[in-house]
Amino acid sequence: CATRPCVGSGCGWRGRALSQFVGALDQGTSSTRFMIFDKAGHVVSMKQMEHQQYFPAAGQVEHCPQEIWRNSQAVIRDGLSAAGLTSADIAALGITNQRETTIAWNKHTGEPYHNALVWNDTRTADICDSLAAEKGGDRDRFRASTGLPLSPYFSASKMMYLLDKVPGLREAGERGDALFGTMDSFLIWKLTGGGSHATDVTNASRTLLMNLETMQWDDDILAATRVPRAMLPAIRPSSGTIDSVSVAAETALDGVPISGVLGDQQAALFGQACFEPGQVKSTYGTGCFLLMNTGTRSVPSNSGLLTTVAYQMGGGAAPVYALEGSVAYSGSTIQWLRDNLQVVDSAGECEAMAATVADNGGVYFVPAFAGLYAPYWRSDARGIIAGLTAYNTKYHVVRAALEATAFQAYEVVEAMDSDCVAQGLCDSSDRSFVKSVKVDGGASQNSLLMQFQSDLLEVPLHRPSVHETTALGAAFAAGLGVGFWPNEAAVGALWKEDKQWSPAMGPEQRAEYLKGWKKAIQKSLNWTD
Repeated sequence: CATRPCVGSGCGWRGRALSQFVGALDQGTSSTRFMIFDKAGHVVSMKQMEHQQYFPAAGQVEHCPQEIWRNSQAVIRDGLSAAGLTSADIAALGITNQRETTIAWNKHTGEPYHNALVWNDTRTADICDSLAAEKGGDRDRFRASTGLPLSPYFSASKMMYLLDKVPGLREAGERGDALFGTMDSFLIWKLTGGGSHATDVTNASRTLLMNLETMQWDDDILAATRVPRAMLPAIRPSSGTIDSVSVAAETALDGVPISGVLGDQQAALFGQACFEPGQVKSTYGTGCFLLMNTGTRSVPSNSGLLTTVAYQMGGGAAPVYALEGSVAYSGSTIQWLRDNLQVVDSAGECEAMAATVADNGGVYFVPAFAGLYAPYWRSDARGIIAGLTAYNTKYHVVRAALEATAFQAYEVVEAMDSDCVAQGLCDSSDRSFVKSVKVDGGASQNSLLMQFQSDLLEVPLHRPSVHETTALGAAFAAGLGVGFWPNEAAVGALWKEDKQWSPAMGPEQRAEYLKGWKKAIQKSLNWTD
C-alpha cells in the first residue's frame, strides 16, 4: 500500500509505510472517543470521556470547547498507551464530529470567545424568522443553493447570534483576528498548533453557507447573513491529507497526517460502506439520522428532507450527495425519562421494561422538546404523551418512548421514497425505493426497537459487526487518504453483518399504529405562537 500515491496535499504516508493502524477521533454530542483500527477494520483500542452539557435557558444548549479539547488530548494519549502504540504505528488520523455545533475562537491564542452553540440549540429561531421575513416568509430562500431550509439547527444563525452578542467579535473577525468553525475545524486548529483552519465538504454543507454546486462559501448568503468570509475555514475534500499533528498539540500523535474528516452522520454512512446510490443507513444515538446515498446527483427534496454532501474523495473526485432526515430526540428521549421523570434507572433497562407489555396500550409519545425536525420542520411543536387511560402504566410510556424513534424514522424513509419517485430515481409502481437499511448507534442494540422499526418500514435491517461505524468511517476516509486502503471497494469488503431483523407485523396492525402516530403528531403542533 505504500506504493499508492497519496491523495491530497502533503502525503504523510512516506516514511510511515510500516504503520499498521489508523486512528479516529470521534467528537460527539455527549462524549469524545479515540479509536484505533487495524487494516481489517477491527477495533484495537478505544478510550472515551464525557463532557459537561450546559443549559443556560430553555432551548439553549452549550459545550465548553476547551473541555472538549482537553478530553481529546486525554483519550488520544490513553488510547495509544492502552494499545502499547506510538505515533510511528499510526498511518493516519481521521476526525468525525457533531455537526453544526459552532465555535468562535481567537486566531492568536486559540481561546474561544463563547461556549460552543450546540446543533440542537434553538435560541436563534428569531434570527431565522427575520431572514425568512426578508423574503416574504420564505424559509427556503437558501435551499436552492444549500439544500437546507432556514433553521436554528444549522450553523449560520448561530454565527450571526455570536457576532451580534459577543462584544468585539465582529470587529475581530473583520480584522482577521477571530475564526469561526464547526467542531472539526476547532480540533484541526488545535491538533495542528494553529497551522490549519480547515473543514471538509460534509461539515461545510451543514452551515447553510456552502453552495452545493461550487463546494465553496456562497457570496450571496454571506452578504445576507453578514458573516465575514475571513472568519471561515478552507473547504477540503473528506479524504486527503490536510496537515499533520503538531508536537504542540501534546497528543503523542506527532507528525501523523490528518487525512480524513467527515461530519458524524456522513462518517456513519461511510463506515457502513454505503457507497452506491440508494443505500441507506440509520444511526440511533442522541438523535436519529437517516442518510441515503444519491450518487453524484444532488437531489432536491419536496418532502421535508435535506440535500447534503455525503462525502468527497480527494484527487479531484466529484462529490457524492445524500438525502437526509434528522430526528432531534431519540436516545435523548430515554435520557429524559431517566433524568427528568425518573421513570427508569438506566437506558439499558428500557427494552426489558417495554417487553413486559404486549404493545403500547394506545399510548403515543411525540418527543418534540425542541420542535420537530424532518420531515415537518415545525419549531412550534412541543412534546406530548397522548392516548393515556387509567389502564396504562409506566411500562406503556417507556414502550411508547422507544417506538417514537421508529415512527420518526419511518416518516423519513417515507419521504425518501416520495422524493425518489418525484426525481425519477425509481418507478412509482415500485412500492419502495428503499429495500433495506443498515443500522448503527447505541439503540441498534435494542432488539425490540429494531424489530418494530423493521415492521414499520417493511424492509430488513442490517447491523454491522463493528458497531462504532462513525469512528470507523473517519478511519476509512483517513486510511484511503494516504493509501492505507487502496479504494472504496477494499473497505466495503470489510463490512460484516452481525444481526438482521425482518418485518413480521401484519398490515392491519401496522396501519393502526401509523394512524395513531399521525394523530399524535397533529396534537403536538401549534403549541407556541
